[in-house]
Amino acid sequence: MSATNVRRVYLDYAASAPMRAEALDAERAYEVSSYAGANPNSLHTAGREAARALDSARRDLARCLGGGFRPMEVVFTSGGTENNNLAIVGMALGARGRDRRRTRVIISAIEHDSSLDVAPTLRDRGFEVVTVGPDRAGRIEAEALRPLLGPDVALVSVMAANNETGVLQPIGELARVAHDAGALFYTDAAQGFGKVPLDVRACDAVGVVGHKIGASVGTGALFVRMRVLVRPLMHGGGQEREIRPGTQDVRGALGLAAAARACCEGMDAKCRVVAERAERLYEAVCGSSRITPTVARDVGIACLPGIVSLLIEGIDSESLVLQLDARGFEVSAASACASGQTAPSHVLSAMGVSGLLSSGSLRVSFDERVSQEDLDRFAEALLEVVNMSA
Repeated sequence: MSATNVRRVYLDYAASAPMRAEALDAERAYEVSSYAGANPNSLHTAGREAARALDSARRDLARCLGGGFRPMEVVFTSGGTENNNLAIVGMALGARGRDRRRTRVIISAIEHDSSLDVAPTLRDRGFEVVTVGPDRAGRIEAEALRPLLGPDVALVSVMAANNETGVLQPIGELARVAHDAGALFYTDAAQGFGKVPLDVRACDAVGVVGHKIGASVGTGALFVRMRVLVRPLMHGGGQEREIRPGTQDVRGALGLAAAARACCEGMDAKCRVVAERAERLYEAVCGSSRITPTVARDVGIACLPGIVSLLIEGIDSESLVLQLDARGFEVSAASACASGQTAPSHVLSAMGVSGLLSSGSLRVSFDERVSQEDLDRFAEALLEVVNMSA
């Protein structure tokens, strides 16, 4: 059978999830509304209606995230890269503006590239950047963070869930440790939001991303406590509390809120279903002596239920992805944002995984919309590829 006739199964939800019907419906309803295209900062009727729609989206997002965040603390953005740049640089500058001693920023070694790559910008602006590493299971522990803290730390940034391994970080505990030293705490929740309940009560800011949960690409939100000073990276009309100026994308905000509502309704039941399917997939493929989980299954490390992270011995990731694609299964080699790079995954390197083993890393990601039947078929295809390469 030719590749064009193969039934395709998309298993790269951690990179970008398919649009949810609820988000599409919300965007279509906007298109035929009386305020479609109106500027929500205008004083006329259509502008006021658009502003009310934005406020409604803020309320929905605040309810979905929880943690005591209020609707007025939701700042609409274009997604994860903007969230991370704005939060890390803007909050560090704000903290130093209030206390000139705050000249250090701590970023975990397993962050997304859009967080780690702000280091040169921070250094250009007079900050020292320090990284905190994970343990061998990929978890940032409070014991590793605490010795790095002091009265000169402006901000600590640790993601809620890792985009390659799915490991959930103890962000509530880490935030409290940061606060003990007077530092602010930001978490990139691009992967965790809408998939598992998150303890963000102690966080000063949280970033969420639309296309990770089934909203449009180019949508996102940064939750920022009113007490936190964030220096804007752009300047203009003063929208979004002057943190992120520019005319807001009302359609995108409504789609994001609709996707968030769909994810958060019945979340516990969805988590159980996805976790059961992930466990069955692990059991099906890890019987092979050449396939091992990135994170040991018996050490009690909490992970996102919808990310199955594997290390395959003797086959490089690019070959794996292409051979599985030819069989109709679309997966990633670690993070899709790092595709095309030959260097080992910085996440796996930080965990102590050898470059030779990490060269065969594979990430399979999905939510409740992927059937058990399709995952079973994927397991058969992966084992076939591995056995053929022996």
